[in-house]
Amino acid sequence: MPSVSAGHALDLEKFLKSLKGQALEASINSLISLLKRRQIRGSEPCAIATAHILLQVVARSKWHDVNSLLLNVSRTGRRLVDAQPNELVIGNIVRRVLGLIRDEASEDRGDAGDESASEAPTPTDIVPPASISQQWSSKRFDSASSATVAARPPLVSSYSSINPPKSLFHLLSTSPPTDGDVSPFKTSGASTPTWRGNASQIHALRSEVIDGIEEIKDEISQVDDQIAASAEVQIHPGDLVLVHQPSTTVERFILRAAQKRKFTILIAMAPPRRQHSPENQHAAFRKKLSAAGITVVNVMNGGLMAYMSRVNKVIIGARAVVATGGVVADAGSAAIARAAKEQGAAVVVLNGIYKLSPESPFDESSLIEWGDSSTFVSFSDGPLVSGAEIRTALTELIPPELVDTYITNLGTHSRDHLSSLIADHYKREDADFHIWEEALP
Repeated sequence: MPSVSAGHALDLEKFLKSLKGQALEASINSLISLLKRRQIRGSEPCAIATAHILLQVVARSKWHDVNSLLLNVSRTGRRLVDAQPNELVIGNIVRRVLGLIRDEASEDRGDAGDESASEAPTPTDIVPPASISQQWSSKRFDSASSATVAARPPLVSSYSSINPPKSLFHLLSTSPPTDGDVSPFKTSGASTPTWRGNASQIHALRSEVIDGIEEIKDEISQVDDQIAASAEVQIHPGDLVLVHQPSTTVERFILRAAQKRKFTILIAMAPPRRQHSPENQHAAFRKKLSAAGITVVNVMNGGLMAYMSRVNKVIIGARAVVATGGVVADAGSAAIARAAKEQGAAVVVLNGIYKLSPESPFDESSLIEWGDSSTFVSFSDGPLVSGAEIRTALTELIPPELVDTYITNLGTHSRDHLSSLIADHYKREDADFHIWEEALP
């Protein structure tokens, strides 16, 4: 994630202040407009804004059961994702909130149920008839086991679910399941709660979900400091470390290592734009490193290969990490990662857990964000502009095979461990929340 400019930080601050005096729908529309105009951009600002607006949806929207709350959150999340699909963290936060609602509702449903409901088996507890027959055949010669089976409570709610009636009268008289027993989300799975609670239960659920969203916001604010805690282990004295357009996360990581290590930093910078000179890029970061006694060398991307054979480690800040391990980063990062792989230098990616996305898009080009070419070529040069097609990529995808280590706020991980992290933080039924509306009747 690039460093958040003062303009974007100011827009985010204004938006958060406006939530207190605006209606819910007006606040949602305001955020959608800011995302479309890229006045709020970057992983952390987009994640913070999404968490705040979803908290407003939970606290102020009308809902009377879990399904209606899930629907409110998913519809709002879909609008935000459509407003800025390149920011994968928006969908990540929506999925985290949906999973939080499911977990809290499942606990409340288990606590609020009566004795008959608590004794009734869940769908996952029901053993298929084939399994029952196999279990019985394996124990039919054991008298003690057969007595235990006879004393065991029934595994299904009715006998007819195992042995259906044979007569046509019984077949016709068997009542079909009611609509209330089926979740409105076709892809939500068996774990979706469907209870309709009373006023006190709804109030308790609302409070618990709001507290959970507050914890997500706290997690986002602490990510950089938690990642920086691993800096002293990753960077050794005398190392030559290369960073590419360092984000706030990368800067804190390097500065934490500079407190106890002496090393050299190569800052790879993109070609200067017309309104920015090379001296102004990352000036504050260079000043802090110099004060800490760290040698700093500025290198343009075009001359980077001359130094790559001496580089020990490449550190890249991620905008997002997809399920396959591919890293969405600033344009130019993929070439640096490939060069480091050829020279045997380790490539380390810094990303918070909230940037780890369960999405694995088939079209990798959809992850690339294109910028304004006029920052490099002036449109006043009419003949040149009209005779050439100029495209400026702001982001690109680093293939997973070029990355050695992922450092998150939960520690250091390899590519093979990403799937377990995704399973721990997202629910399978929320992976495609943005197409729920098409699945509804």
